[in-house]
Amino acid sequence: MKKKVVVGMSGGVDSSVAAFLLKEQGYDVIGVTMQIWQDETQVSLEENGGCCGLSAVDDARRVAQALEIPYYVMNFKNEFKCKVMDYFVEEYIKGRTPNPCIACNRYVKWESLLKRSMDIGADYIATGHYARIDRLNNGRYSLRMSKTSAKDQTYALYNLTQFQLSHTLMPVGEYTKDEIRELANRLQLPVANKPDSQEICFIPDKDYAGFIEREAATDKELLKRMPKPGNFVTKAGEIIGPHKGITHYTIGQRKGLNLAMGHPVFVTEIRPETGEVVIGENEDVFSSELVCANLNFMSIEKLEGKRRVLAKIRYSHKGEWCQIEQIEEDKIKCTFEKPVRAITPGQAVVFYEGEYVLGGGTILK
Repeated sequence: MKKKVVVGMSGGVDSSVAAFLLKEQGYDVIGVTMQIWQDETQVSLEENGGCCGLSAVDDARRVAQALEIPYYVMNFKNEFKCKVMDYFVEEYIKGRTPNPCIACNRYVKWESLLKRSMDIGADYIATGHYARIDRLNNGRYSLRMSKTSAKDQTYALYNLTQFQLSHTLMPVGEYTKDEIRELANRLQLPVANKPDSQEICFIPDKDYAGFIEREAATDKELLKRMPKPGNFVTKAGEIIGPHKGITHYTIGQRKGLNLAMGHPVFVTEIRPETGEVVIGENEDVFSSELVCANLNFMSIEKLEGKRRVLAKIRYSHKGEWCQIEQIEEDKIKCTFEKPVRAITPGQAVVFYEGEYVLGGGTILK
């Protein structure tokens, strides 16, 4: 009997080709688009680069017809609002810089979609991510970097559980982006030349602070907790000017500070308890240590002793060698061999051994 797989179809070329590849491999394939947009009037925003709006449904449906597979739209609005949008706002209010794609992957695309897919009898879910899943000799499942490092998406998936990995297929990880586009063109899929989405899907204009203010305007309790304008200060505490509120800034930021210092300066620290934003020189943005929590291990069950790994502190980071050790039950200290730029609380740090994800966590400091 054929194994059944639900493919999360975003209307993009990667998930469309993933559905084709799995059908070719003999799976019983069902296409699903996750409805996450919050109201119908916002849908037009999606065309600026989001992955799950109304035009995504049109594109995914046309691909499903071309591939002759059943297709459905599933409503995940509540899960997305709670686990992604509300989390995003809360983190900024606390002076951290969140990664909503990581939260969406773990709690919406996997936790919610996988549960609903298994409820309808599916054995697996699948996506168009550029990553691979292997079962290691120790019996654990781990993410393995994709064939093409330029498109590798393992960083944003480090938080998946063993159960989720064991019920996931990622066929696109064996191909380069050019190969995927070429295949889509050969199949004459209607999305073969559709550009990749880049922005956070619910903030296509990239105005994070504006989005947070609009959210707060509809929630009295949130409005009460919104950070007020405060002061830019030096490391020594000297006030050098006013700022608009901590939700407008992130570690390493240089543009948009409106400070006439006569030379480039950078955000080096955000202090939510005082509302201060610390300003410093470029060298002040570099650091050799971080502490992370909310740990998730993949290739190992737990960390024992010290270990030398390659760590990525953001999606675009090439990675830097470091030594990691557990300092509390849910905390790891990471000491880099060379200082790294703009270690940002709220972002993820992901540890690699060779091509495999060892694990990762959320940066605390």
